[in-house]
Amino acid sequence: MVEIKNFKPRLYQETILESCDKSNCLVVLPTGLGKTKIGILAGINRLKKFPESKILFLTPTKPLAAQIAKEFKENTDIEGIVLFTGEISPEKREGLWNGSAVIISTPQCIENDIINDKVPLDNISLIIFDEAHRAVKDYAYSFLAKQYTKKGSFPRILGLTASPGSRLEDINEVCKNLYIEAIEYRNEESPDVKDYIQELNIDYVKVDFPEEMEEIRKFLVNCLNSKLSQLKEFGLINNIRLSKGEMIKLQGSLQGKMARGERDFMVLKGVSLIAEAVKVDHALVMLESQGLNSLCQFMDKLMEEAEKGKTKATKNLVKDINFRSAYVKLSKLIEKGTEHPKLFKLRSIVKEQIAKEKDMKIIVFSQYRNSGIKIASMLNEIGIKSKVFVGQAKKEGTGLTQKEQLALINDFSENKFNVLIATSVGEEGLDIPQVDLIIFYEPVPSAIRSIQRRGRTARHKEGKVIILITKNTRDETYFWISHHKEKGMYKILDNLKNNIGRKKEKTLDEYEQDNFKVYADSREESVAKKLVELGLNVELKRLDIADYVLSEKVGVERKSVKDFVNSIIDKRLLTQVKALRENFERPLLIIEGEDDIYSVRNIHPNAIRGMLSAIVIDYEVPIIWTKNFIETAAFLKVLAKREQENKDKDFGIRFDKKPLTTKELQEFIVESLPGVGPKLSKSLLEKFKSIKDIAQSSKEDLSDIDKMGPKKAKDIYDIFRENY
Repeated sequence: MVEIKNFKPRLYQETILESCDKSNCLVVLPTGLGKTKIGILAGINRLKKFPESKILFLTPTKPLAAQIAKEFKENTDIEGIVLFTGEISPEKREGLWNGSAVIISTPQCIENDIINDKVPLDNISLIIFDEAHRAVKDYAYSFLAKQYTKKGSFPRILGLTASPGSRLEDINEVCKNLYIEAIEYRNEESPDVKDYIQELNIDYVKVDFPEEMEEIRKFLVNCLNSKLSQLKEFGLINNIRLSKGEMIKLQGSLQGKMARGERDFMVLKGVSLIAEAVKVDHALVMLESQGLNSLCQFMDKLMEEAEKGKTKATKNLVKDINFRSAYVKLSKLIEKGTEHPKLFKLRSIVKEQIAKEKDMKIIVFSQYRNSGIKIASMLNEIGIKSKVFVGQAKKEGTGLTQKEQLALINDFSENKFNVLIATSVGEEGLDIPQVDLIIFYEPVPSAIRSIQRRGRTARHKEGKVIILITKNTRDETYFWISHHKEKGMYKILDNLKNNIGRKKEKTLDEYEQDNFKVYADSREESVAKKLVELGLNVELKRLDIADYVLSEKVGVERKSVKDFVNSIIDKRLLTQVKALRENFERPLLIIEGEDDIYSVRNIHPNAIRGMLSAIVIDYEVPIIWTKNFIETAAFLKVLAKREQENKDKDFGIRFDKKPLTTKELQEFIVESLPGVGPKLSKSLLEKFKSIKDIAQSSKEDLSDIDKMGPKKAKDIYDIFRENY
């Protein structure tokens, strides 16, 4: 029998465990109170109940997965604990799966293996979803929970999070997507956890917004108000006091109107004005909460984009007298060496703390990378060893691989440097022991992120948090938004806890399992997941031709409306359609989306109509229109069923071209002549009947063909008579 070792469960952990044994449970617990330990206890209980089963522990990132695997090995006597990451090949993962009892993995690995039917879910007795608040929208957790609930022989789900969300809709979505039947939550005031809460001191350090920066703010505010006033004049808004969220919502609404073909002056001007307003609003955030360096980088980028003529909105914005005045004033302040007082306050705090304790570990959270880089540079200049911890994406010239992230965390844990400056990637789940001080460079208007940031300290001993706030700026607004959201979260959890127990009825799709086979290109993730949900046997492969292969005869290319138009502009569309036609007896093109195809790019409508005509008439490839990936998947299922029902489903993918008929060979040869496309090729063959007669024809006879023209006729005539 498997057992725990090296730790003794606390009473609240055992109480929570009872709920986890009986129902699919969401556990909401402040950081540092042993959520992973509850996962370990629940896993051991399920392995005792189902000795031949497996436990699957999912967590969003590779560093977190490595930490959890280590914790499982240190705290249990389970043999067969394996760690899955994307660096391990699917074939090797399949072998490791068979010999394992506990699998710790990132969700994307398991998602791909399930789509490809490489790992069975029926023998999993528990799936643990770490950082369960991520189970919203199209994140992999939602798909995996649905597949597990459908296929598991004895399914049980455990969700772990410190903060499931601050809105009823968000928490409900998490519970729905993870099939939650019970909620167990505790906060710092809960009587059974109070004794285990490490003391956390929170200080709010306020700085004045400098007088010399006030003039820049006035120019930017005037610029913003002028854009919003024009929007009000057009009747697009009722007042000029809009939050960033309201601006983004209006922007989406206006772009939607354009996509539906509403391209009158008011809509077009509105789209440009709101785009300008959003940019100015961001500039104000940079000025108020980040500093002159961050603002300068942002404004320089806009100036550069305007010079290159990338977007009309940017070109209009940089011409605005208020915007230009702000830019000139900003440049003068930077020349003087002026910076945001937060930077100097931060430097003073860090210097003072490290003077008291030279091995002190400090994490500074900054919303923006360029601010983080500036902070690190400033601290290193005064001899305080500091490093920036960012995500993998290369932005502002920085980006860390997961291997580099792990190495950085290890160096920090081993006191090789004092200060880790982290963007949002450092907020979630990393167990860095004995972090003494957390500094918020700015408040964030999110309960989840505020809780996650604070949770990096006071995990194993007393900790301290300092939140820097610039008076009379967005900082104060964001602080109070976060504060009220966090208070509201616990009220929502109280209400939900008593009403969550009703199980979700299975839909028809969840009962249906047709097992028809589909090969899907590995880049087609959203549709592939939906096909699996619809009961199809999907195999992901890198396909050179087509996005989906439904039989030896049927190949399907899928394009969004925008991609379809883009592929006309970059001239790859005809090549793809031609390859589709040459390789499949029954090719098909799906165009997906509700955008207006004539409005997504600045291209003449006749060019789009001409291409659609060529695809259908010249290449004889039918076109099907769908609204979204869900409708596309449903259509592909019907196609697969019609093509495979009562036939052999074990077809392979042919990478050799299908044999061309004599007619197709003749058209292919004539199309290779100068200036000849599919339509002209057919016209030449219909008139002259054979390639030989085309070759022997005169320039005058060739010119008689519709759309030929004397120059093209001469080129064809000459090519047949030129010596090699």
